[in-house]
Amino acid sequence: MADQVGATNLRSLWRVFRRNRMALVGLFMLGAMIFTAVFAPQIAPHDPDEVIRISIDDIYAKPGANHLLGTDDAGRDVLSNFIYGARVSLTVGFFAAAISVFIGATVGIFAGFYGGRVENLLMRFTDIMLVIPDLPLAIVLVALTKPRLSNIIIVIGILGWTGTARLIRSQTLAVKQRKFVLRARAIGAGNWHIIRRHIFPLVLPLIVVNTVLAISLAILAESTLSFIGLGDPTTLSWGQMLNYAFGRGAMSSGALWALITPGLGIVWVVLACTLLGQGLEQMLNPRTEWHHLSVGAEMVDREQIARHAAMREEASLGAAPTGSPASG
Repeated sequence: MADQVGATNLRSLWRVFRRNRMALVGLFMLGAMIFTAVFAPQIAPHDPDEVIRISIDDIYAKPGANHLLGTDDAGRDVLSNFIYGARVSLTVGFFAAAISVFIGATVGIFAGFYGGRVENLLMRFTDIMLVIPDLPLAIVLVALTKPRLSNIIIVIGILGWTGTARLIRSQTLAVKQRKFVLRARAIGAGNWHIIRRHIFPLVLPLIVVNTVLAISLAILAESTLSFIGLGDPTTLSWGQMLNYAFGRGAMSSGALWALITPGLGIVWVVLACTLLGQGLEQMLNPRTEWHHLSVGAEMVDREQIARHAAMREEASLGAAPTGSPASG
């Protein structure tokens, strides 16, 4: 029975989601990039790690039959570098977003649910992190540590949780005032039970939406760090490609393909996550007209339902006999 209800809910969510064409475009764009990254060895025409012998003519060679998007300063195929670079950029995006959303959701739920000193302590720490610029702090932390991919993921993850924490806290404050939460507390349910069974399921949609949007922010942060020379030198990401192109004369040589290709990759993924995140928010947020509880193009208005119920009750009371039987 539970499986049937879950399958029905998923079908209902999918019907609402596919009504948003921009969200479908975002899903397709992100899915295409993930597919490209997963099957990079089969798709890429050349292996970026292969040892090759080049001549002066192979450096920043123009796009042609052998190299569809030209070559870079080392004579390597730009298209192959782009495909393999998607692996690194998406890896950083997904893992850093998971870290930041986990920290933000945990801080937001605990601050909103417990309140008092716990909320003051967590929110004041969040405010301190908010006023510190992320990029300069990330530069300092990455520079102090070895510029490895794991360190970059951790730094981006621990600096990107503040917005999620404040959003989840506000939602938790609203949810914990619901009647079913108060009733659960009245019958003796513990705090962990209430958080796990009542609070978390209702803030989960916001967590999902923020995760998608955090992926794009993490990719932008990694590209920025790599562009200024703080990326992992043993891996090739889109930001690293931009760094090499700018630092090794691609602009002066007129090799715009070495600059445009990784830039378009970053824009592609950021735009895909933005469109997909907006579509998920419209689908999962009950305040929007595209919510799956809506009827047709209009959302279910709870206040209007309550007014209609009150009017029906008044009409039934008015129709009932109010006089007393006559006495003899």
